[in-house]
Amino acid sequence: MAKALIVYAHPAHQRSRANRALLNRISDLHNVTVHDLYETYPDFFIDVEAEQKLLLEHDVIVIQHPVYWYNMPALLREWQDLVLEYGYAYGRKQQRLAGKQMWVVLTAGAPEHTYSETGVNERPLSDYFHHYPRMANVCHLDMKPTFEVYHGRHSPDEDIDKAAEQYRSCLLKYLKEFPTDA
Repeated sequence: MAKALIVYAHPAHQRSRANRALLNRISDLHNVTVHDLYETYPDFFIDVEAEQKLLLEHDVIVIQHPVYWYNMPALLREWQDLVLEYGYAYGRKQQRLAGKQMWVVLTAGAPEHTYSETGVNERPLSDYFHHYPRMANVCHLDMKPTFEVYHGRHSPDEDIDKAAEQYRSCLLKYLKEFPTDA
């Protein structure tokens, strides 16, 4: 069976209602590894070799984080710069992650309507994250549609529960779709 690695980066996980709900909904899945970067590397000293090995052991790579000023948290950016290096993730004959699936999961504190041409953020959330499709392309990853959760701090419990169930369903779907040598 395919295995998923959730590369999770939230510097204040205990305050994240949405991310906690998402991760709780998949906690019973034995073929899913949640890899909390802020818990693993509180000093920001990333073990590149260990991270690369972990990526190779999984088929579906989930990049999950809150939106911080239209970007990813700092530690995730450091992880991306160091771990997905030339000669490992991309480069001539060195695309070690080629063929794996990549799924980006974003949580935003603001309501969805604020991410529109008429909203305070002036454009859709996806417009701020063009680097993920580029990363997938360069690393020869099969990028799945981005999953977005809005207004996580203030949404009713039913909405958060619904998002968490959709998250679980999508993850299970991607795991089933991945071709394994069974």
